[in-house]
Amino acid sequence: MTRDFRADLHCHSTCSDGTMSPEELIAHAKDVGLSGLSITDHDTINAYETAIPAAKEAGIALGPGVEFSSVDDGISVHVLGYDFDLASAELKDFCQRHVKRREERNLKIIEKLNNRSLFVEMDESIMGRPHIALALVKKGYASSVQDAFNRLIGDGKPCFDPGEPISTDETIAVIHKARGKVFIAHPHLLKNPKMAEKLLQKPFDGIECYYSKCPPHQEQRWVRVAEEKGLLMSGGSDFHGAIKPGIPLGCSWVNEASFTQIFQNNRCC
Repeated sequence: MTRDFRADLHCHSTCSDGTMSPEELIAHAKDVGLSGLSITDHDTINAYETAIPAAKEAGIALGPGVEFSSVDDGISVHVLGYDFDLASAELKDFCQRHVKRREERNLKIIEKLNNRSLFVEMDESIMGRPHIALALVKKGYASSVQDAFNRLIGDGKPCFDPGEPISTDETIAVIHKARGKVFIAHPHLLKNPKMAEKLLQKPFDGIECYYSKCPPHQEQRWVRVAEEKGLLMSGGSDFHGAIKPGIPLGCSWVNEASFTQIFQNNRCC
């Protein structure tokens, strides 16, 4: 076992709302001294087509990952899937459903912005809210991506639209059918403490215990919960590149033992 092995299991590429291509992300992982990676793009696994050969060439251990948006009891719940079969037809179909959901939601958000005389055009570059936020900044309607979220398109803000909900239960079932493992993403961000207790009664395989900018005492809380319930522990930065410049790749990570436990069946390389 390599003592200095570090793997970031939560990052995003240009296939969703990151600013680095999958190949650039692999190269960056090597540059910052990471040994392993999982690209967890929102609602898509398209990054792996080019990430796998890039990781093999760079000598980076790569495990399949994805982050799905879901809803449980009206509350937004982000779900991380790992170690699944990339060829799973059910998982690919599920991703396509999410692509359609996102497109429809983006159109509704842009319509609400346009109704406020904040004119943004829907084009191929817009795959999620961060891209809409960047368009608002470019046109001078917002001073920063964070400002756009805080005033206009963040949850509950005037131009927000949740889109058609997909349940947490269905999300868990699809990942399991693809022979994957299911984790609660950044549980410390759940606004209702009782929600975490409710979620942990579902068949999750693990918890994202380590996360960028999460206070150590909160990380330790989730480590204790995972240990008490016999769940796996993941961790990652939630790196997006230039969209979130304050979050460097590798600022949160797991060691080799955790990486090996999580990616037992379907490791890419």
